[in-house]
Amino acid sequence: MDKAFELWEADQYDQASNLFERIAKAEKDNWLPYFYVAEVNIARSWSEKNEQKLKNQLDKAQEYINFAKTFSENNAELLKLQAELYTVWISFDGMTYGMKYSGKVSELYQKALQLAPKNPRIILAKAQWDMGSAKYFGQPVEPYCKDIERAIELFATFKPQGKYEPTSGEERAKEALKQCKAE
Repeated sequence: MDKAFELWEADQYDQASNLFERIAKAEKDNWLPYFYVAEVNIARSWSEKNEQKLKNQLDKAQEYINFAKTFSENNAELLKLQAELYTVWISFDGMTYGMKYSGKVSELYQKALQLAPKNPRIILAKAQWDMGSAKYFGQPVEPYCKDIERAIELFATFKPQGKYEPTSGEERAKEALKQCKAE
């Protein structure tokens, strides 16, 4: 897993995804390698402009989210990841995918927050989604700054259950808070 993370950190998405896939096939009952195959493919999709390439990456991510769910039901991290996958589609083409996925994204974040109310990654992701929605509808984003502040506080004490469980997001939260306060 460490080698796959190194590859990902070096922006070698294909190699990282392939290594996580090999690990998933070897550790068939562990949701984490499946999660990371999906997360790598979602992460690389945010800036993708080619619709077919985007579809291929997100289809692969969806496949691995589905696999991961078979090993870990009611997993807040998987719900968050599913919401992010839908958000990539909305970001790519809001007119086509906004109506289709916006409600689902909100529901996924609500459920994830119910399952893991002190997980800073979930709180941050939901706050960023809520802020984006508020901006889209011309509403103030200030109420969500408090959620981002709460996420930052929780990152300081957040302890994952295992070595490879997701922990990232603190730097993103600090950047989001700067932007939130600037608006």
